[in-house]
Amino acid sequence: MSKRQQSPLQEKYYEIIFGTETPAGKWFDIGLIVVILASVAVIMLDSVHKLDVEYGNFYLKLEWVFTLMFTVEYLIRIWCAPNRKGYVLSIYGVVDLLALLPTYLSLFVPQTAPLLIIRLLRILRIFRVLRLLTLLAEANFLAGALRRSARKVFVFFAMMLILTTIFGCLVYVAEGGQNGFNNIPVSIYWAIVTITTVGYGDVVPHSVIGRIIAAAGMLIGYAVIAVPTGIITAELTAAQQAHRNRETRDSRNCSNCASVERDPTAHYCRNCGSPLPKPGHAPQ
Repeated sequence: MSKRQQSPLQEKYYEIIFGTETPAGKWFDIGLIVVILASVAVIMLDSVHKLDVEYGNFYLKLEWVFTLMFTVEYLIRIWCAPNRKGYVLSIYGVVDLLALLPTYLSLFVPQTAPLLIIRLLRILRIFRVLRLLTLLAEANFLAGALRRSARKVFVFFAMMLILTTIFGCLVYVAEGGQNGFNNIPVSIYWAIVTITTVGYGDVVPHSVIGRIIAAAGMLIGYAVIAVPTGIITAELTAAQQAHRNRETRDSRNCSNCASVERDPTAHYCRNCGSPLPKPGHAPQ
């Protein structure tokens, strides 16, 4: 989709709001993070009954202040974005909108019961904290590792589902439908709790065979609990190694001071100001 023409004022606001390279953009992001965390803190405090009774009206006023601030920010983002539709339909655009709607919807719900549902929906604003991830370069490595390992993790969980089903059926037969193992779904629930080493203890086998099955399930749980962690860690390590290799490949030495420049977009040495060779070219 082609970008629309922007005015100088829109370009300035876009550079501040969407960019983090300029000092103004960094300060805007820091201020936005502070406001987001403050709004989340208000939601958390308002969920405490004692504090809600004493300061409920004050929290409500603060919530409206935050809502108006986020509304202004959301409208400015739409106004200055080169691709308005792209922003509105993006993950962050949807999250920004969902963070605003519950408070405004509460104006049109006169009854108390529906208001309680709207009140719960206000927790969606917590997801605005996800914007913090855009400030972390490491988040890109983690997201890429999760995406590449998704199929392997899915296969692992499928195997665990089969394994828990087998253990649930075995313990159901061993206990004879007694001692809380009244049906196979409950037995599978017990197997999941046991293999994941959570062990609530609400359903416990009493027969010797049932306890043997439980012991085997617990040992298997300890053996396989690190499998998904290993899969993701391997992908993360591979991504970091590829990034280091790419930095090494794109690095250039200044012909004047011999300093190393790893930024492929740099044209001049940041140490002495001399022109740098193009990426992939040896210095003259």
